Amino acid sequence: MLETEQIILISSVFLMLSVFSSKASSKLNIPALLLFLIIGMLAGSDGPGGIYFNDAGLAQFLGIIALIFILFSSGLSSKWKRTKAIIWEGISLSTVGVVFSAVLICILSKNLLGFTLFEGLLLGAIISPTDPAAVFSLIKEKKLAINHKLLSLVELESGINDPMAVFMTIALTSLVTNRLSGYAEFIGFFFSQFVIGTAMGLCMGMLAVSILNSINLEYEGLYPVLSISFVLFTYGITTFFHGSGFLAVYILGIMLSKSIIQNKIEIMNFHDGLIWLMQIIMFFTLGLLVYPSHLVHVMDKGILASIFLALIARPISVFASLIFTKLSFKEKILISWLGLRGAVPIILATFPLLAHVPKSEMIFNVVFFVVLISMVVQGTTIPALAKALKLNNS
Repeated sequence: MLETEQIILISSVFLMLSVFSSKASSKLNIPALLLFLIIGMLAGSDGPGGIYFNDAGLAQFLGIIALIFILFSSGLSSKWKRTKAIIWEGISLSTVGVVFSAVLICILSKNLLGFTLFEGLLLGAIISPTDPAAVFSLIKEKKLAINHKLLSLVELESGINDPMAVFMTIALTSLVTNRLSGYAEFIGFFFSQFVIGTAMGLCMGMLAVSILNSINLEYEGLYPVLSISFVLFTYGITTFFHGSGFLAVYILGIMLSKSIIQNKIEIMNFHDGLIWLMQIIMFFTLGLLVYPSHLVHVMDKGILASIFLALIARPISVFASLIFTKLSFKEKILISWLGLRGAVPIILATFPLLAHVPKSEMIFNVVFFVVLISMVVQGTTIPALAKALKLNNS
């Protein structure tokens, strides 16, 4: 058992390594988040670090906390004028698109990967959503010179498709383990998640703007602290009333973004630094949780699922959900490739793992494999594809 001082020392070393690796990522043309993940894997039981970590519950808890702040920050940093112009496209991508991808992955899983219908749907729900941390960090890292409308659309999609994916994952896990009595309860769960999540996000947004503009705190450093309390309270109270806390905190961020509030720049700068810390903690912890030696056993399934998702399921879901828009064929192709997978699918894969769903460990390892391939292949080729499609602004 490590002493407190040893834990603090080891944590500081790995935190510094993660920060330094972000500098190397641009030179190696590798997403920084992938390096955070690799550092966690090297530090784990199968790596030279030898740190034993097998607590999926703790990893899920840390991942959820990190995701709450990442979604809030992405909403806070969004440009409302741009977001407003593509809001229906974003909603379509994050709902219809996720369902299409999940169903297509289910077909593949049932016929070629040896999963049952519900297990295949569960895998599809987990790997269908794009990852906000991966998308937002890539856009900032690479300083992508792509049409603002496309970037805003992908940012919006990755910000609001998580609630849909979380709903599907929890509901399907409950169906597999017989904790949902039937389809009527399934549909009721869906509507309560989205209706309550949206309503609470709007209400808490208006309340937060009103308080931030009227409280007149004596110390400016307390405004970011107050914003943290709003974020956590919004998530907590929304989930208490059976709504989507993820959707609520994202809407809260958008509400603050579009409003004039005191110390807004300081709050935004604070959360920009905070989400990098959250991302490092999240990816490092998830890296610790996986055993690289176990990935070898699902390599064939992982490669097949990755190719199918990137080249078939994702493009079909994008074209189907954006069929009535004015976006060009090339723009839809780029949007398809911009759909990075990251920590969110890995966090979602811990739900069936903790519920002891049959084949949950296999699902977790396949998901991890898909995320690795997505970040390595898609994360490094997006700028080149944008240039090839002549959709970059350079």
